[in-house]
Amino acid sequence: MAAYDLEEQEQIAQLKAWWAQYGNLVMTILLALALGFAGWQMWNRHRNTEFAEASALYFDLQRAVADDDAAQVRKIAGEIISKHGNTVQAQLGAMLSAGVQFRKNDLDNARPQIEWAADKGKDTVLRDLARLRLAAVLIQQGAIDEALLRLQPVPEGALRARFEDLRGDAFASQGRNAQARTAWKAAFGALDDTAQNASLRSVIRIKLDSLEG
Repeated sequence: MAAYDLEEQEQIAQLKAWWAQYGNLVMTILLALALGFAGWQMWNRHRNTEFAEASALYFDLQRAVADDDAAQVRKIAGEIISKHGNTVQAQLGAMLSAGVQFRKNDLDNARPQIEWAADKGKDTVLRDLARLRLAAVLIQQGAIDEALLRLQPVPEGALRARFEDLRGDAFASQGRNAQARTAWKAAFGALDDTAQNASLRSVIRIKLDSLEG
């Protein structure tokens, strides 16, 4: 029993010595972990709250679109962008608003929000789609060179044909027929021969034929 007590006392003494050397470091690490976990929980709650608030505003935006209220659409989209600019709802809202203004032929109000979606949106695919729509607005405004800059680089995948098609339109509007032909041929080649692409293929074929005439 005395040997056991002695061994226990030695272990306690070793533990005390270890704690004296490393105790502050251990406490610092534990505190950092606790603060990190608490911070992660706060950030997660904030993200969930922001998503819910942005979703509610986006729902209001969709109702305004259904009511064909362009001014209200623009206002709500601006609110989502200013308050929840890092959410996908902000990017979608900006594009939806720009589309409504574009249909109303209000290009001056269509441009700022679609520009924001193209330059500052978080989702890269949506940024490319916003660039495409922004280029269409710029062409309508006569800013052809700026539109061509917005259409570079041309993305791969589903949007490639539409980028090349719009590039062809921009070149043709400047009388640059050789470049227009090259772009339209690239657009035609990017479209597979499926029913969903039949309409665009027909339109591009007509454009190409018009250059031959």
